[in-house]
Amino acid sequence: MSFAHAIATVGGLTMLSRVAGFARDILTAAILGAGPVADAFFVALKLPNFFRRLFAEGAFTVSFVPLFSAELQRNGRRAAQGFAEEALAVMVTVLLPFVIAMVAAMPWLMHALAPGFADEPAKFALAVDFARMTFPYLLLVSLVALLGGVLNSLDRFGPFAAAPIAFNLTLIAALLVAREAGMPAGLVMSQAVTVAGVVQLVWLAASCRAAGIGLRLRLPRLTPGVKKLMVLMVPGAIGTGVMQINLFINIVLASLLPSGAVSFLYYADRLNQLPLGVIGIAIGTALLPVLSRHVAGGDHGAVRHFLSRALEFSLMLGLPAAVALLITAHPIIHVLFERGAFGPDETSATAQALAAYAIGIPAFVIVKVLSAAFFARQDTGTPVRVAIAVTLTNAALGLALIQPLGHVGIALATGVTAWMNAVLLGWLLHRQGNFQIDDRLRRRAPRLLAAGLVMGVALQAASWLLAPWLDGPMLIRTTALTALVGIGAIVYFAVAHGIGGVRLGEIGILLKRAPEPPGAA
Repeated sequence: MSFAHAIATVGGLTMLSRVAGFARDILTAAILGAGPVADAFFVALKLPNFFRRLFAEGAFTVSFVPLFSAELQRNGRRAAQGFAEEALAVMVTVLLPFVIAMVAAMPWLMHALAPGFADEPAKFALAVDFARMTFPYLLLVSLVALLGGVLNSLDRFGPFAAAPIAFNLTLIAALLVAREAGMPAGLVMSQAVTVAGVVQLVWLAASCRAAGIGLRLRLPRLTPGVKKLMVLMVPGAIGTGVMQINLFINIVLASLLPSGAVSFLYYADRLNQLPLGVIGIAIGTALLPVLSRHVAGGDHGAVRHFLSRALEFSLMLGLPAAVALLITAHPIIHVLFERGAFGPDETSATAQALAAYAIGIPAFVIVKVLSAAFFARQDTGTPVRVAIAVTLTNAALGLALIQPLGHVGIALATGVTAWMNAVLLGWLLHRQGNFQIDDRLRRRAPRLLAAGLVMGVALQAASWLLAPWLDGPMLIRTTALTALVGIGAIVYFAVAHGIGGVRLGEIGILLKRAPEPPGAA
């Protein structure tokens, strides 16, 4: 599978997952709105998701995939499978008691996660109950992340990328059942989170067996490979988790604001995560095993090629996504969410947060690429220094902006510090002598930026022209929003192609090209 094909596979399946996620969020907004029950559920969902992204899909994946890929490259599939089984045994041994302890300690933990809830005893109690139901998902999805890392290292990107679809469909089913049966939606959804984890685990286990790797649960042993994995994971948790730590800080700060702030940030972040998932995570997921193999083989020309292409893809897709969400935040929220318990005031508040988040989209995607360049060299320590600086800056900036801007200030701090993260990672990578991009990227980057700015002007004009239809009945609203998106895409790619920022004919070629750059060893 070519590098571009891998990105397209992960990105396409992630897009399907996000579509299912939007359907879930639309139902959630209509049934729960943005009140106390919604706030309690979103905090309960954020808790296992935070640990999942920080450790399971963050620190573990970026530490495990390079080690597994190197073992596969040097010693073959059997040795790599043995290492994966050793990692599985230690993961279960550590996480099972951790999950039990966290469930028992949830009332105390909730004081740290959402301190503002303590002033509303009913909402605090709901959040504790919901979180106790959702937290076991952490163990299940951690096992999913291990199996997904194995498959990605074998260039089988589809199953792991499709797993979130099962999660969203499970929660949609729970919402529909709750509505039809008259059951408390927050309670049913919280229970469905752990059920979704079981579904995902079964799917990935079957996919691994189909790939010829059926992992057995061994007795845990601290082998040299496991010790190295654990050493890499400690700084990796901070290095990969800066975005998640910042979002965690956002929840803490938002809990101090009036009711609804947590929900506004949640809905805005869900839309913000669409380009981050489809573009950033797709590129990072495809890039890490490719770079790991070429670093292990000492092929510096291939490393430079794939790093340049990953940055090119990041700018080509990340820039227009940021501009589009920044300019069209209000009509997007209005069309997608404004119904039932979600009214015009909620639309306005959520759209403002989305526009603030969107500022950091290109930076976040670039961070995924630059981080992979460190992790492929089994260097999880260097990004830690950056992550600590970025996290402290985000907290300080969020506190400074929360008074004048409320929840929008929290989102704006996250968007701004994403750029700080990207700049510092790039500078450190360059100082190590590992940030070498090719002439093609140097030529195309400013042209892609210019195309994005032209698209922004076109979108602003189109928004004014389509305003009456964007406020019409639902079918007309949806059609107008679709037209707005289409206008933006056509203008961007037409201008980018015309000024040499991208050659549209290259995309099909890249999807078919073998995973080696021309002249690579």
